[in-house]
Amino acid sequence: MSEMLTFMMGEFEAEFPTDRLYVSNHMWAQVSEPVVRFGFSAYAVRLLQDVYFLDWAMDAPASLTEKQEIGSIESKKAESSLYSPANGRLLSFNQQLMNDPSAINVDKYGDGWLFEMEIESQPFMEANEYVDFLVGVWEKTQRTIKGQMND
Repeated sequence: MSEMLTFMMGEFEAEFPTDRLYVSNHMWAQVSEPVVRFGFSAYAVRLLQDVYFLDWAMDAPASLTEKQEIGSIESKKAESSLYSPANGRLLSFNQQLMNDPSAINVDKYGDGWLFEMEIESQPFMEANEYVDFLVGVWEKTQRTIKGQMND
């Protein structure tokens, strides 16, 4: 296993393997040219908690533009749209997750991967850059979480 970086989300540790790249929409990217495999970072999984439904808005293969809506996910904590992390061609979805998306919760950096693409450019961060990015967004995230708890 590769080296891990840790970001503290309050009392919870979110770990990020340094052999991956990261996207500001809280996905990891594992590059094996020309294919890039994407999944949710530990930060996203922690915020979502217990993912129980995943739905794709299209079939692979398909051309995608960065930030194009590609599907949705439901969990104990949230229902969220999913967006393409880059311009490129969607090659495949992780079919295993269609019947049982729990692998996202238990093996986020392994069997819980979401989809594979060929991408045109890499708008990605190294693990240490992603942790620095999280430091910047964590305060706002905490306010949002507290706001939901006070609704």
